[in-house]
Amino acid sequence: MRQGVPADPRGPHVTGGNTATRAGDPVGVRRPRHGPDPSRSTTDDAVDDDPAAPSPEAAAPLPHPSDQVRDDLFAAAVLKVLKDTDAYSGMVYLRSHDRRSLVLSTVAGLPVSALGSFRRVSVHSPLPGAMAYRTGRSVSLSGSEETMRRFPQLLVGLPYSFASAYAPIIAGSETYGFLCALWKPSAAGLPPGARRHLRAAANRLGSALAELATRGDAVESRGDTAAIVELSATSAPGFRVGLFDWNLATGALTADDEMCAIFGLEPGQFDGRAETLAARLHPDDLRAFRPAARRALREGRVFAAHLRLMAGAGRSRTIELRGRAHDAAAGGQQLDRLVGTVLDTGTSAAASEAVERLRQGVFSLDAEGLVTYANLGAELLLGAHREEMLARPLWGSLGWLADPVYEDRHRAAMISRQPTAFLACRPPDRWLAFTFYPDANGVTGTVVPATVPAGDGGQEPAPAEMAADAVPLGPSAPVRRAGVGAMYRLLELASTLTQAVTVREVCTAVAEQIVPAFGGQELAIYIVSGNRLNLAHQTGYPDSFLDRFEGTPMRARLPGVETLNTGAPIFFASVDELADAYPGIPMDEMCAWAFLPLIASGHPVGSCILGFDEPHPFTAEERGVLTALGGLIGQALERARLYDTEFALARGLQNALLPHRLPEVPGVTIAARYLPGTQSMEIGGDWYDAIVTTRGLCLVIGDVEGHSVAAAATMGQLRSAVRAFATSDSEPNEVLARTNRLLADLDPDLLASSCLIQLDRTAGRARIARAGHLPPLIRYADGRTDVLEVPGGALLGVDPRTEYPVSEFHPAPGSILALYTDGLVETPGVPIDQGIDRLRVALAHADATLTLEQLADRLLSEATRSTHRADDVALLLTAFAQEP
Repeated sequence: MRQGVPADPRGPHVTGGNTATRAGDPVGVRRPRHGPDPSRSTTDDAVDDDPAAPSPEAAAPLPHPSDQVRDDLFAAAVLKVLKDTDAYSGMVYLRSHDRRSLVLSTVAGLPVSALGSFRRVSVHSPLPGAMAYRTGRSVSLSGSEETMRRFPQLLVGLPYSFASAYAPIIAGSETYGFLCALWKPSAAGLPPGARRHLRAAANRLGSALAELATRGDAVESRGDTAAIVELSATSAPGFRVGLFDWNLATGALTADDEMCAIFGLEPGQFDGRAETLAARLHPDDLRAFRPAARRALREGRVFAAHLRLMAGAGRSRTIELRGRAHDAAAGGQQLDRLVGTVLDTGTSAAASEAVERLRQGVFSLDAEGLVTYANLGAELLLGAHREEMLARPLWGSLGWLADPVYEDRHRAAMISRQPTAFLACRPPDRWLAFTFYPDANGVTGTVVPATVPAGDGGQEPAPAEMAADAVPLGPSAPVRRAGVGAMYRLLELASTLTQAVTVREVCTAVAEQIVPAFGGQELAIYIVSGNRLNLAHQTGYPDSFLDRFEGTPMRARLPGVETLNTGAPIFFASVDELADAYPGIPMDEMCAWAFLPLIASGHPVGSCILGFDEPHPFTAEERGVLTALGGLIGQALERARLYDTEFALARGLQNALLPHRLPEVPGVTIAARYLPGTQSMEIGGDWYDAIVTTRGLCLVIGDVEGHSVAAAATMGQLRSAVRAFATSDSEPNEVLARTNRLLADLDPDLLASSCLIQLDRTAGRARIARAGHLPPLIRYADGRTDVLEVPGGALLGVDPRTEYPVSEFHPAPGSILALYTDGLVETPGVPIDQGIDRLRVALAHADATLTLEQLADRLLSEATRSTHRADDVALLLTAFAQEP
């Protein structure tokens, strides 16, 4: 409890989906969903001197969208940044519900998967976006060298070359998240005016979110699913299809607007005669066209023809016409009408034919790395039919490209937006050179034969990278050895585990990183509990297969137990190896396994089992990396278990001290909510109670200062005391006075506030006494809401002689009474009266059709999503029934 210092109802979140283009084309988002200021030197520090001060461009806030169009708000902001600053990617991160994390909400120009563990970052992490959020100042980085110098953790997870800038999304004292953009690195720094445009867009977003918050809408992230703003492709226009209905007997022809456009006519210009369109076809094609159409009608088959459409000045392009007999011509009448389509492929068909004739391999990957096209040359060089590759990752359909280092080359191309090249060996000894050419929607790839330079002693070299701007390799091209992809996964997992807090988060991070990194199909994580192993997480196993291993004692002769007892990993490259070592052990369809001990500070934590569906000889390098991963996982799990234990203890203690159920009183409905603070062990001193006495119903709310076990213990004592005094027929002022004297006798060196309302439903009145607590709110049946400004006494524990005046009011039928603690209305640096008024407005504007439970959830929605909520929150709502 902090008297007189406001706390923090914080605002709404934006998610959702549409499709957008770069230069102002129609916007849209889907879900699975900039440079130096010219007035400043390019050598200015990357952290702005002015803390997100509103610029002239930020003066007019964005529109107030409804919950259904909040995605468009973020999409529009990101697209404007891309247009104004020539950035190739933009992202919006929003604070999480508990204000501990910043969550990717919207992204344009990059696949979400490319961002890896950076889809959610801690607000306290040493990353530029988190720094912008914490300090309220923009951060800009000119390239990888500056990023490595100032934010090395960012480059560990995204080891690519790009420039970036981050602007906090601020309105008043609220910071909702940050807006960031990426550019190709340049010696000149960011494009002129980029930071100014980015700050302006962030400020406009902040203004819009603040207005959403005042309406009671949520402005924090609702999950880890980001909205994806799709940017339009830069390719030439695609296929056009027109429809027609042609009567060959009369020459009348009905054509839709698209067919008229294909023939170069405005819809109003076409006179409905087939001759008008025929005049635009190549004369040589007309001679056989009409007889062929009649023949198709007569024989009852589909008519198809390729025709040249004259484009002026001796130029023409080919269109395709397809038609069939009209079904309405029945009853023995002669078939004389064709209905069908005209297809104009533009240059697409010619381009496809040209690419197919190349001996060089050409293929296309979408933003997620899935193959969308491969020509004949790619089929021959890669040794796979295109049907086997389409709609699958290149490194997923070709086993010899399964090392994550190749997947990382695609990720590097997408994030840096620069050509990326590498070598790979197609077994047994055929080396191929790959080059990726990226844009916002994916990658065009080429593959050509390459010769490994002499001097490798006949040994098969490791995969090697070419320079980003290299041409296809020839016999003399230099080869640089690449690092093992698994080592990259090791670094990425380490970065991810620093963000994981709970056991569940650690296990999820491990499953997402290890299984794809090593090509496994199954993963299970067991944790030691009471000298037994219990399953914490699994993926890929058949239903119920692992049930038999639940609670396995630590003396059992099983590889998952023995690896933990010995502290040494165990690897089985085949089924026979496992069966020989452990005869009779239950097995599923896997063919190879790695059993890793999870040990932290010399103590066994658990074991991790990775399964493969094919025999898998583990190289010395893989064994070393997996052993190191086991150590990382063990440390992270031990830390997470301690957190989970402390959290469960704190939550259990808090719940034990609060009422388990509220009384049912005729004519009155009661709802209550409690939210712990977001710091330490989450034990606070807020409480509420509803007590049935001989005088009527007594409503109580209170707040003991501090957030500790002592505060919670004092809260429990005060709640018991108030309940005892209230049930002894004491007046409200007597209850508080006696509680005040008791607190002084306890001498806990703590103060408390409280508000007590005694309801006499028979007399239709309520009597209220306050001890330094915030005034209640009352909403009348017509929606009007007031603050009950009644006199009160000093805080409990200040002076044992304090008197507490009693006030009386008459709650009308249909009204709602709200008691609350200051955690619900405090905002640091803002007068608490403003927070109370904000709650009053939210209560007044709440939908009258909401139940009392729904209303309680709505009023707490902002506090529920806070990240810096140091104080806990209690809310007690009481609704008085309407008169019949």
